[in-house]
Amino acid sequence: MKRKYVCLVAAAAWAGSAAGALAGDAAAGETIFTQKCKVCHQIGEGAKNFVGPELNGLIGRKNGSVPNYNYSDADKNSGITWDEATLKEYLLSPKAKIPGTKMIFAGLPKEGDRDNLVAYLAQFDSDGKKK
Repeated sequence: MKRKYVCLVAAAAWAGSAAGALAGDAAAGETIFTQKCKVCHQIGEGAKNFVGPELNGLIGRKNGSVPNYNYSDADKNSGITWDEATLKEYLLSPKAKIPGTKMIFAGLPKEGDRDNLVAYLAQFDSDGKKK
């Protein structure tokens, strides 16, 4: 019985650490946002559409749905509702994920950078408050 308990605890610890490693680091994601995204996008309280749409409440939001932003037809008709996995695919290569998008960003080739950026973006609700 003791051996089964030790194995169970070890398996739980391993699973927890693997899940944590995949989740991304929001603080590192904020740095990526500042370096790569902020030139076109705003996020947080008071965020407004700029070159690109504001990104508050992005996870769970339908693509092309921010009021008063002029989306491409490709974005409006993509049928995408953003979840973490879909956003990571998009951030790898926006034009490959949505041909015809207006987004001029080439993408983030490093998986860790995408994980971190998505962790940062996912913190914000639709009002720009951190969850």
